[in-house]
Amino acid sequence: MAEILEQSGPIAKVSVEVPAEQVEKSRRDLLSAYRRSLKVPGFRPGKAPDKVIVARVGEEAFWEELRDRLIEQSYREAVRELGLAAIAARLVEGEEQPLAGAPYRYTVEVELYPEAKLPDWRSFELETAKPEIEDELVEAALADLQKRYAEIESVDRPAAAGDQVVLETDDGSQFPVELERAEEHVRQVLLGKKAGDEVEIPVLDDDGSELRRVHARVTEVKEVRLPELDDEFAKTLEAENLEELRAKVRQSLEAQAERDWREARKQELLEKMAEALEVDIPPSLIHDEEREVLRDLEENLRQQGIPLDDYLKGLEREGKLDELKEDVRKQAEMRVRRGLALEKLAEELGTEVSDEEWNEYLSAYAQRYNMKLPEFKQAVGADGLESLKLRLVRDKALAEAAAELE
Repeated sequence: MAEILEQSGPIAKVSVEVPAEQVEKSRRDLLSAYRRSLKVPGFRPGKAPDKVIVARVGEEAFWEELRDRLIEQSYREAVRELGLAAIAARLVEGEEQPLAGAPYRYTVEVELYPEAKLPDWRSFELETAKPEIEDELVEAALADLQKRYAEIESVDRPAAAGDQVVLETDDGSQFPVELERAEEHVRQVLLGKKAGDEVEIPVLDDDGSELRRVHARVTEVKEVRLPELDDEFAKTLEAENLEELRAKVRQSLEAQAERDWREARKQELLEKMAEALEVDIPPSLIHDEEREVLRDLEENLRQQGIPLDDYLKGLEREGKLDELKEDVRKQAEMRVRRGLALEKLAEELGTEVSDEEWNEYLSAYAQRYNMKLPEFKQAVGADGLESLKLRLVRDKALAEAAAELE
């Protein structure tokens, strides 16, 4: 038997009573389990009396385990009986020792899956402007094509602007540096250098201060020779002439700009919905998402060769650790809000995906990982596939909502 004692937002206090017969059965089951596993001197296996078993285990430990069993067995049934969408629970009151022939009563504080209410999103005005493809962007794209098809040839002279300089560090690693794209402080060190010269490359912090210097040797200077931007070059790219190539480039840029614009509108709509969502979020959802945020931070730091613990200790020394914790909490809350908003939106719009859409979506994922579709499905597993389908449904719902606001 279960009863809601009180409820405030996403928190409910629930009283549960386990019938005496169930208490007795659980007690007998626990005793039987210990009889099978314990060796009691002076008694044949499985023949030790109840009192001896309890004494052997320890009375406090025995009753604590019995309480845990009773709660574990009855809690889920209780929340189902009450129709609660529980996501976490905390024991707040319970009898220390179940009495023989009596029911066992306890009280738990239950965190409920939040009821969210979407704002009137159809009244939103999205501010993301559709970009115009200016002539400068087209010419820049053509210049990138020239560089992509450029001839690179080793030269016996000092490095000049537009060259590529190959460096070798003390550990034997080699890497090319394009002077045109290099940061200014790197470019200034390498301009005028020739093969065989040794250099010290500054590594700067975000604020521009020098962190350290990397010793390297110039192994090669290469000249980048661009093809002429003319009709002949256009033909190598399957265009009749330069003007047709220019038109194709513009068309490609416009198509990409359209995709980027639609994606930006979707994200703007989602942020507005998440911020205005009416919801009481239980603490456990925030805490779980905080762990995800920290995991993402740890991965980003790992790619930079920085252990998370070292990073956190550095922030603590600078007095900025509390600032990070607050930022993590805000990020976590917004992530939860976005998820709840998408869930509610898909429910409101009744969004579904067809088998064709689902298979196309999965095939794209499989291709991304160079896997065949059956192999990908097996690798992801049932839970992973369910998660991916949920993501597809929600993304489709968001796209439908953004399209309504055009």
